[in-house]
Amino acid sequence: MITLSVLDQSPIRHGGTPAQAIAETIELAQFTERLGYHRYWVAEHHSSEGLAGAAPEILVARLAGATSSMRIGTGGVMLSHYSPLKVAEQFRMLETLYPGRIDLGIGRAPGSDYVTARALAHGPGALDIKEFPNQIRDLLAYLRDQMPDGHPFAGISAQPRGADVPEPWLLGSSDQSAMYAAYFGCAFSFAHFITDRHGPEIMAAYREQFRPSIWMEKPIGSIGVAVICAETDAEADRLCKSRDLSRLRMEQGILGPVPSVEEAEAYDYSFQEKQRVASNRQRQVIGSPATCKAQIEELSARYGIDEMVIVTITYDFAARLKSYELLARAFDLTPPA
Repeated sequence: MITLSVLDQSPIRHGGTPAQAIAETIELAQFTERLGYHRYWVAEHHSSEGLAGAAPEILVARLAGATSSMRIGTGGVMLSHYSPLKVAEQFRMLETLYPGRIDLGIGRAPGSDYVTARALAHGPGALDIKEFPNQIRDLLAYLRDQMPDGHPFAGISAQPRGADVPEPWLLGSSDQSAMYAAYFGCAFSFAHFITDRHGPEIMAAYREQFRPSIWMEKPIGSIGVAVICAETDAEADRLCKSRDLSRLRMEQGILGPVPSVEEAEAYDYSFQEKQRVASNRQRQVIGSPATCKAQIEELSARYGIDEMVIVTITYDFAARLKSYELLARAFDLTPPA
């Protein structure tokens, strides 16, 4: 049985505002909870005119308060920017407020351009990216209040302490993140929507190298998938045109708002740009409910996993809601009691 979850990057449409994007994130979380989606993750991006989610740890608190049953978390916190202690404190606080419902997904990528990443790291004590594995180690130790003797920070505890802890996930689009997840015995989510290069092999390697831990006895995996579902294949293809242009511009370093379908249809693509769009479409799921269900089931079989974290970006918010609704119906999701 396939489980469906949500990844929301809080997209800003052309002519819209970041405040509208955040309001839509809250509405979408409530909507997908009613449909029966399992978890809802929010992303971290900085200095972007197209994505509004710069502080997922704050947004998680708002979303958990606006929902009642689904798991809420990050997809993810870009740990390289932050102190492991501070992240542990934030998420232990969230777990205290909403016990049994908080996911802490962490990633290695900057979630920004190079200059913005430098600004986030500016100041004394900034760590090199090579320290990322040590940051994971320390974060997990703080979450469980198990900093080993001899560690420079032994004796420090992340408050508020309690029996419940957030569920840790490593997120990534490479074998490196998968190996970190396997080594530390954490769950792993592969970002198929970013790249499908060697994805099934990376997930298989994670399972093979997994070391049982205090967090889990067996490997648990999911994949993030870009989906646009509409009543017909033709309508889904039309809606995806704005996503095509938005993704292309992002790859060109143009981090602007999501264009309308009409703007995308009027855009004069070069031959090379058309090739890039076609390549990007190959790893997306686009179509009617029957088409999307068949493609998602095929991905589930290829990766050997049963949870899909669905990211849907359309210019029109109503079309976005409809996409999640049609998928929920196709997979017979069970709404919460």
